[in-house]
Amino acid sequence: MTIFLITLGFFLVVVLGMAVGYIFQRKTIAGSCGGLGAVGIEKSCDCDNPCDKRLERERKAELAAKKEKSSFNQENIKVKNI
Repeated sequence: MTIFLITLGFFLVVVLGMAVGYIFQRKTIAGSCGGLGAVGIEKSCDCDNPCDKRLERERKAELAAKKEKSSFNQENIKVKNI
């Protein structure tokens, strides 16, 4: 239990130190490696042949977009004169 409390205290001091540094410097928190953009990957799934789950997700999104677009079509709007 003593080791746990010492470890917890150490992590709390580290987090507190980072928070104080952030407050005084007013910098945004950023990674050191530049992320995926640094290695030329535009998105997390940059496959030539996407998996079946991704293909199904893209197909459903495309169908939903087509359905939404067709529901706003001028032909579907009926106007009655009063």
